[in-house]
Amino acid sequence: MQLTSQEIQTLIPNRFPIFYMDGVTELTPGESITAIKNVTADESFVNGYRPGEYIMPSALIVESLAQAASILILKSPAFQHKTAYLGGIRKAEFLKDVKASNQIALKVTMKKQRDNMGIVSCEAVVADEVCVRAELMFIVAPDGSQD
Repeated sequence: MQLTSQEIQTLIPNRFPIFYMDGVTELTPGESITAIKNVTADESFVNGYRPGEYIMPSALIVESLAQAASILILKSPAFQHKTAYLGGIRKAEFLKDVKASNQIALKVTMKKQRDNMGIVSCEAVVADEVCVRAELMFIVAPDGSQD
């Protein structure tokens, strides 16, 4: 299953300037997702992180992974029409910088789920090289509210 940026916005509450999804290239609900983030030099955070180097901040790469994870979670039949929250970062490894002109493949796999909580395994990959590896915990609001 593929999704456009506009279709993604019907699933997750994130909007500009904290919306980092350009599309979904693969999705198996309840199992895995590959989403895309195109990093461009005109994004304010790219030049502001390390001035003159045009690098995407590590924290925003993790946020991008969390957004991809939210899409995966909310496309699962058990959690449709609800809201997913990042519950914590179990671990994160920052292996390589992501630069302007890179396209990040955000790969997320469901590792464990119990009731409305779970853990996903994530990788941010550029040109077949893993730049960030993380394990994120999530919580889904039981009533679908965003409060």
